[in-house]
Amino acid sequence: MTMSYTHSPLFLALMGLPLIAQAGFLEDGKASLAITNYYFNSDYRQSGASQSKRDEWAQGFLLRYESGFTEGTVGFGVDAIGMLGIKLDSSPERIGTGLLSADNDGNPQDDYSELGLTAKARLSKSTLRVGTLMPKMPTVLSNESRLLPQTFRGAYVESKEFDGLTLDGGRLTQNSQRNDSSSDDMSVTGSAITGGRFTDAFDFAGARYTWNDSLTTTYNYGHLDGNYKQHIVNLVHTLPVATGRLKSDLRYARSTDDGASNVDNTALGAMFTYSLSGHAVSVAYQKMRGDTGFPYINGTDAFLVNYVMLAPDFANPDEQSWQARYSYDFAALGIPGLNFMTRYVSGDGFERGGRSAKEWERNSEIGYAFQNGMLKNLSIIWRNATYRSAGASDIDQNRLILSYTLPLI
Repeated sequence: MTMSYTHSPLFLALMGLPLIAQAGFLEDGKASLAITNYYFNSDYRQSGASQSKRDEWAQGFLLRYESGFTEGTVGFGVDAIGMLGIKLDSSPERIGTGLLSADNDGNPQDDYSELGLTAKARLSKSTLRVGTLMPKMPTVLSNESRLLPQTFRGAYVESKEFDGLTLDGGRLTQNSQRNDSSSDDMSVTGSAITGGRFTDAFDFAGARYTWNDSLTTTYNYGHLDGNYKQHIVNLVHTLPVATGRLKSDLRYARSTDDGASNVDNTALGAMFTYSLSGHAVSVAYQKMRGDTGFPYINGTDAFLVNYVMLAPDFANPDEQSWQARYSYDFAALGIPGLNFMTRYVSGDGFERGGRSAKEWERNSEIGYAFQNGMLKNLSIIWRNATYRSAGASDIDQNRLILSYTLPLI
């Protein structure tokens, strides 16, 4: 079990504040308990892989508390998160889904847990957070695709002093993976990347400007010390078309080496989505240029339009990929909470093992969230995926996720 920043000066100062100053701290607080039951099955038998199957079942508990802020020019607060993952079914032959952690002998552990605390201070429209963080920025996207989320330790400041403009920045120092209690230094992930090292310093900064209800632009910078430097630009625009709307999502990223790494990547991506009466049809194109694939912190998600379930990023050096996606929200038929999605991604133009290669992936998902009654806040999701590529393991995968969120405060 890990605990983050319980002895920070900000945290200790908060504990010493008079009770009368903590009125907003208590009154604006909120807490919830998320209970998740997760079954995960990956079948590799089509490719003759040495481990033919990864198959695990686990139960997760995620307790969150977010306080309000104390009164005064500078308001103080604290957030807390407690996580517990419990093995329901696994074995050394079937481990590796990302749901459970393993001991030094490769056996699945019966449980793992983490406790994180975050001290926070607010001045005007700017907020500083120090402690356990789950960042959601183009340069670092905390992974929440398994039983429990990935967390980081660090400091993060966000400012909204000017209308329409959001500025943020900070430093991350430690990385706790989605199936692990420990916090470790960070490293780089990405195709054909070599020469990187573990580090306790990831610096980031960004600016997001909302021009109007239809247009938002962002710029983000990230520097993983001794690994890479990265600049990301994103434009999102929504345009009414007939009785529907067209959303354009354009992304550009330039990543270069730092230290002894060989990082050299330019990533271009564009996704266009037309929505009408519950239907949404998307097409996307993604192109990699440079000597390496797209770099990102180990365990995180990548800010790419074709980052999906299994491949997962279609970001090999020089690879180009296309995506076609369809989704439907059954609220248009009077069944709110029921949703369906399917997509197909195909990539080519890259090499694997010195030979020209191609890859494709298909994903489907159907989910239902109960809207009222005793089962309100219960959701059920089934995800199915198939991946095929020459020179890599073929995968057939199913995930069944039952999640219930209980509001406590």
